[in-house]
Amino acid sequence: MKHLVNLLSLFFVFALLTAHQVGAADAKPKEIPLSGKVLETMDGGGYTYVNLQNGAEKVWVAIPLTKVKVGQQLSLMPGFEMKNFTSKGLNRKFDRVIFSGGLANADKIEMSPAAIKAVHQGVPGAQKGAPAAKAAPAATAAPAAAAPAAVAKNQKVTKAKGANAYTIAEIYAKSKKLEKKPVVVRGRVVRVSQKIMKRNWIHLADGTGSSAKKTDDLVVTSKDLPKEGDVVTVSGTLYNNLDFGSGYRYNVLVQDAKFKK
Repeated sequence: MKHLVNLLSLFFVFALLTAHQVGAADAKPKEIPLSGKVLETMDGGGYTYVNLQNGAEKVWVAIPLTKVKVGQQLSLMPGFEMKNFTSKGLNRKFDRVIFSGGLANADKIEMSPAAIKAVHQGVPGAQKGAPAAKAAPAATAAPAAAAPAAVAKNQKVTKAKGANAYTIAEIYAKSKKLEKKPVVVRGRVVRVSQKIMKRNWIHLADGTGSSAKKTDDLVVTSKDLPKEGDVVTVSGTLYNNLDFGSGYRYNVLVQDAKFKK
């Protein structure tokens, strides 16, 4: 669970970037301590919503995607209140939500309430390709680098072994059943976008899937940094329909992955 809370950085960077657009003058809210028993939980829009028995009151708290169980005791970073908040990811309106950075041992990031509201409700933007587009300035070396990556997608890579091993085509075909489950996939690194929202974004191909259906390329986030052209075995947790706002939207994404050659 610990490694998942770091995903908060993905969302809060957007909040910081959009704060001046949607209300930089907002007053800093009063922080609310958060600790208690999980009464109810649900995921939506790339976030986990927790109904928490916080002392004498029950409150809804929004945190980064985290594996949470009913009955679990949580100690979260202090958060701030937002009233009459609508979550598009859940298609639900909350009379009151406390926004928290996640588990208490995570790094705290300052933000404005208006910026967080914009991130949760969705900020207009392109529907795909944002990480690659933002990485473009760093890739000054090479228009030629794109050609080998395109060719590499067609090269067959031997499937990983083990109970949780899948080809990329199988991951797309079984993505609903694999939601929040561990997966292992072996593939060739065809593109790497470094240090975007404190994560590396890696595109894998193994020669399976369909380019027409866009199921031949699997996006993985990780702190590891493989090289383009490397054949690697990746293990991580699969999520469906993640929308980070500002056009960062993925039908299938493997998060917090570990790489082995």
